[in-house]
Amino acid sequence: MTQSEISATFGEVISRIPAPVHCGIVPPHILEHLVAHAEDLAVREAAERSLALDALHREQRVLPPPAARALLPERSLTTPQRTVSDDHHTERLPGRTVRTEGAPPVADRTVDRAYDGLGATFDFYLAAYRRHSIDDRGLPLDATVHYGQKYDNAFWNGSRMIFGDGDGVLFNDFTVSVDVIGHELTHGVTQFSANLDYQGQSGALNESVSDVFGSLVKQYALGQTADRADWLIGAGLLAPQVQGIALRSMRAPGTAYDDPSLGTDPQPATMAGYVDSSGDNGGVHLNSGIPNHAFYLAATAIGGYAWERAGQIWYDVLTGGGIAASADFAEFAAATVAAAETRYGAGAEARAVREAWVQVGVITQN
Repeated sequence: MTQSEISATFGEVISRIPAPVHCGIVPPHILEHLVAHAEDLAVREAAERSLALDALHREQRVLPPPAARALLPERSLTTPQRTVSDDHHTERLPGRTVRTEGAPPVADRTVDRAYDGLGATFDFYLAAYRRHSIDDRGLPLDATVHYGQKYDNAFWNGSRMIFGDGDGVLFNDFTVSVDVIGHELTHGVTQFSANLDYQGQSGALNESVSDVFGSLVKQYALGQTADRADWLIGAGLLAPQVQGIALRSMRAPGTAYDDPSLGTDPQPATMAGYVDSSGDNGGVHLNSGIPNHAFYLAATAIGGYAWERAGQIWYDVLTGGGIAASADFAEFAAATVAAAETRYGAGAEARAVREAWVQVGVITQN
């Protein structure tokens, strides 16, 4: 069976698995602010198109995961099976195949960055947690680049990664940040494991888990310890003239950008700033700053490579089968403390995890 036939077979099977309804790495509040406040007409129009496409892709729903998961055949477990396609600025997925597994680099840097980012994420999960691709059964990793006209987003649609080129004014090409690729593919990991409901606090946890492991993909690729990492999501995505450093900061939620076109980063770092919102599925991209900050605090307190102990604790909770799809912050926090104690005992790791949740106001100090 050829690589294209394998991808087509997996695509057919994956289409019967529930796709997450997240809207991509750029949250709607940023795009909505651009529509309302950007002075550049082309930027406003790009944001409007991006919002419309995001809404379209959020409409996917199908079978429950256990029934569909059993349909998936196993493939190579130790090497990625990547296919990158070029949509040539249309919206006709998957596009034309331009690079397959093992093929040499091409003349298009966007294609090669997507290929490398898929590989970096596969390598991270295999090396850190012995997970074989995002479904743990060797799922081929497919991507489409140059999607749409000046599309300001990147997302996992339930079966493939899709990258826009950005508007060229505020947003750069969405393949430039490996943590963005890790973030979106981790939505796939969540899809195949905890399947956290994408609304309210469980939805914020869904987003936060993707930020956590997206950051860890980058840290692993760079060989960084927790104290050397930037803890930014989407560094490099914002164009030079934008007053900001990234889409989100796990170290200091609410400080990633402050720009006339983008607005001011609204993420809270603690429960004192929790946002009750009817938009964005109950503020999933806003309140994710709280568990993001908890992980940052735990990881830096534990020290060393963040994927080894702090990341292992979060991974145990995400994939252990003990967390409900509707879990709130308090339930997830309790699960991480319990997971730390189970794996490492009631020592420094468990204390660091508990104290991190205390600092963000999810666990109250006894």
